[in-house]
Amino acid sequence: MASIFQSFPALKRAAPRLSRQFFICRACQQASVRPHTAKKATPRSPFLEAFRSQGARASSASAPGLSSSIRSPSPLSSLSKTINGGKARKHFFPKVSDKVVAYWLLGSAASVFGIVVFGGLTRLTESGLSITEWKPVTGSMPPTNAADWDSEFTKYRSSPEFKLLNPHMTLSEFKSIYYMEWTHRLWGRVVGLSFVLPSIYFIARRKVSAPMAGKIIGIAGLIAFQGVLGWWMVKSGLKDDLFAPGSHPRVSQYRLTAHLGTAFVCYTAMLWNGLSILRAHKLLADPVAADKTLSLLRSPELKVFRRSVAALALLVFCTAMSGGLVAGLDAGLIYNEFPMMGLGLTPPKSELFSEFYSHTADHSDIWWRNMLENPSLVQLDHRILATTTFTSVMGLWAYATFSPTLKRVLPVACRKGVHGVVGFVFLQVALGISTLIYLVPLPLASAHQAGSLALLSWVMVLGSRTWVPGRVSRLVAQKLGKAGGSMRSGLASPGLSSIRKGVVRNNPSLRGYQLSPST
Repeated sequence: MASIFQSFPALKRAAPRLSRQFFICRACQQASVRPHTAKKATPRSPFLEAFRSQGARASSASAPGLSSSIRSPSPLSSLSKTINGGKARKHFFPKVSDKVVAYWLLGSAASVFGIVVFGGLTRLTESGLSITEWKPVTGSMPPTNAADWDSEFTKYRSSPEFKLLNPHMTLSEFKSIYYMEWTHRLWGRVVGLSFVLPSIYFIARRKVSAPMAGKIIGIAGLIAFQGVLGWWMVKSGLKDDLFAPGSHPRVSQYRLTAHLGTAFVCYTAMLWNGLSILRAHKLLADPVAADKTLSLLRSPELKVFRRSVAALALLVFCTAMSGGLVAGLDAGLIYNEFPMMGLGLTPPKSELFSEFYSHTADHSDIWWRNMLENPSLVQLDHRILATTTFTSVMGLWAYATFSPTLKRVLPVACRKGVHGVVGFVFLQVALGISTLIYLVPLPLASAHQAGSLALLSWVMVLGSRTWVPGRVSRLVAQKLGKAGGSMRSGLASPGLSSIRKGVVRNNPSLRGYQLSPST
């Protein structure tokens, strides 16, 4: 026995307490834990005492979970608490993230929205290749004296862009494009620090749920990857082996589109998760109304509508990425008319699928090379995707407006979301056509890029209103279950009538009494 206690010291500590609780009267144990407070004795009728004792026995039999929480712990549970140090298990993360996290995510999304628009301005002003080095730490400060400026200007003069496009650029003109690119990079550093540092604080202070913590870490990694991807894009324009000799120096349209797409994904992730946290708080604030709303959203009639919104978000994203290819190839500077492209709705087939862009002897890559590298076909693809997006939005609006079944089950918030998407798609179409007709002026082109992100944002808002959050639904159900359980705590299986019958059955001397509901 001594060897057992030496091997398990926790059992040795628990043994005296275990022995005492195994060999002690239950009534004495309950009396020992009651506080010794002097109470004035009040006379009680025999019927009332019998009724209370019988009611207690009935409630214990009908609600064992409730009675076990009131009764003193068993010896085995006491042993478990003693071995574990008497501490109850506590989850590290809360069930729902704090509202502050939602506001921070939405603020970060607004900052990413701004840097995407500013990045477009940097691309349109041809300022992106002015800084020829990538220094994530030391590059955060611009040149401070004449020698530093001469050094930076010398590095730029060795780039293909200076030799082919700006051979007569002065130092003052170089400073203007340098500050554009420097501001864009500094903004990116601010986005990263303003996201990573608060994310560490919120996770350490248990302000986020466990799933949200993983999502935040993923977004932080995406921001870091975006910085590396940005330099990889700029690097493609600093050497002339990625474009034809003597042609316009530019960054790779593939890398530009990848950089733009990563920014869009990062923005939508911030926006979606911020909206989901606010929606969770709104639903949990009123579980009864939330249960009705979620039941309505689970109806089979909304399944097609919900999937249509998800497909529309993907279509808007693909259209924006095709716009990145248009910007990377300067395809907006040709066929500046709408809806015609030259003499017809499309250019000739020989121009759309030219062998000039094929890199193989058998021309097996002629299809995808032209789709991604031929400016004429790239612009046509963008027109087709934009027209498809507009048609899809109007089809979704007609479905939500004229379908009798959908009108009956579609919530008002979702209907307003559809109207918002319709307004933004009309604005985006007008901006796109104006940008093309007026030969890509700086204000219209920048507004067109911002409009694509605004349209995607509103589609995501509509999606957040129509989607059924599974985890929040379970929390709402748990909250409703607890509320219902507390209301029925003492009135479970046998009701008051059965308790009264038990009192009379076990006390024959009370059979002459008239039992009233107030007794």
